[in-house]
Amino acid sequence: MKKEIIISGFGGQGVMSIGKSLVEAGVSEGLEVTWAPSYGPEMRGGTANCSVVLSDKPVGSPLFTHPTELIAMNLPSLEKFEPLVVEHGLIFVNSSVVSERVARQDVRAIYVPCSKIADEVGNGKVANMVMLGAYIAATGALREETIRQMIESMFTGPKAKLVPLNMEALKRGMACAQ
Repeated sequence: MKKEIIISGFGGQGVMSIGKSLVEAGVSEGLEVTWAPSYGPEMRGGTANCSVVLSDKPVGSPLFTHPTELIAMNLPSLEKFEPLVVEHGLIFVNSSVVSERVARQDVRAIYVPCSKIADEVGNGKVANMVMLGAYIAATGALREETIRQMIESMFTGPKAKLVPLNMEALKRGMACAQ
C-alpha cells in the first residue's frame, strides 16, 4: 500500500493539521510516512498545502508529482491539483466551499460538506476533522480506532472538552464517504 496525498486549502482551514494527523496515525500503525508542508505567501490568505506519503514499504522521497489522492478544501486547490491526480485516483472536495464539480471522468470524486457539518456540530474549526473522517472511511488507509486514540491524546487537560466535538466531526465525515 502506498498513498501519496496532497492536502490543500486556504490558510486556517486545517490542511496542515489533516496532514500531520495522517502521518501521526500512520506512525502509530507502523507505516512509513513523510509530511512536507508548503508555506510561503500562502500563509497570508492564499492556498497552503502539504504532501503526505503513507506506505507499508520504505519511502524513497517525500516528493511526488502525481498524487493518488487530493483533498481540496477550496476551489484554487481543486483547480491547481486536480490535473495531477493519477488515473483512477480519488479527489475529496469540501463542497461547502467549492460549488464546482470535478471535471475529470477518470477519477472518483467525493463531495463532503465539511464546513456545513462543522457548523452543525457546533464549531466551524472542525471542518478538517470532518474531511479526515471522510478520507479514512473512503480509503481504509488507516484504522478509525487509531484516529480516535490520536484525537484523545491531542486534547488533554482543559482541552479535553474538545474531544467529543472532534469525535462527532470525524464520525459525520466518515458517514459522507460510505
